[in-house]
Amino acid sequence: MSTTIGILHTTIRGDEKLIIEAAKKRNIQIKLIDVREEIFNRKTYKCDFDVALERCVSTVKGTHATRFFESIGVAVINNSSVASVCEDKFVTSCFLQKAKVPTPDFAMVFNTEQAVKSIDEMGGFPVVIKPPLGSWGRLLAKINDIDALEAVLEHKEVLGSPQQKSFYIQQFVKKPGRDIRAFVIDGKTICAIYRDSPHWITNTARGGVATNCPVSKEISDISKSASDAVGGGILSMDIFETDDGLQINEINHTTEFKNSEKPTNTSISGAIVDYCVKVAKNL
Repeated sequence: MSTTIGILHTTIRGDEKLIIEAAKKRNIQIKLIDVREEIFNRKTYKCDFDVALERCVSTVKGTHATRFFESIGVAVINNSSVASVCEDKFVTSCFLQKAKVPTPDFAMVFNTEQAVKSIDEMGGFPVVIKPPLGSWGRLLAKINDIDALEAVLEHKEVLGSPQQKSFYIQQFVKKPGRDIRAFVIDGKTICAIYRDSPHWITNTARGGVATNCPVSKEISDISKSASDAVGGGILSMDIFETDDGLQINEINHTTEFKNSEKPTNTSISGAIVDYCVKVAKNL
């Protein structure tokens, strides 16, 4: 009996098109579920797929859809527990540190006075201030001194949403003009890329250039540890190379990968489909 994968989405990007194509090659049925057009009523919803793959651009819509399907007994990849950790950078850092996975020093504070104290505890400037929720390298600020700190926090206090008034502060890590993104499925690193950029933000969405990164034992080991720390599934790890070894910066639970298949010569989309089928068969 063939497996049908329901793809939960808010739009179909190049990444989802690759997943659909990989499923076709494997004769796996795909049902596209635009969550914006659904009525999530437990009493009336008719489910006609075996496992759900959450690929929503909107974190809020994806979270509600995931929790709904879990409530009616459908396995969702990634599940709500993994998503709740990975969608929040502060929570991710807490889980990594608790599991003793190397990660930059960090703190969460809610006012400028505590921000100054926390930076002193981390060894001083520079630091990076990030919104706890967010992607694509947006709204990151490298803070080099007290004047910049006060200015940025005042802007967040006056102009920001409640989310922006939670100040997640991370130690600035000097990088060799690049970082690493490792693609990890069920704890195994299937491939990795370097993201090279002259800017300190290396996201490909901000112009970082992807090239193949050989998967070393160190990359594999730290990625497995990080995956275990947050609950596994389909993840990508943003990794810093430091003088003291590798550190996990962030973990993505609905990772984009369309720019990474060609340089790595790896069908990330195919591996995603295979994992979904494996989960469905083990239900």
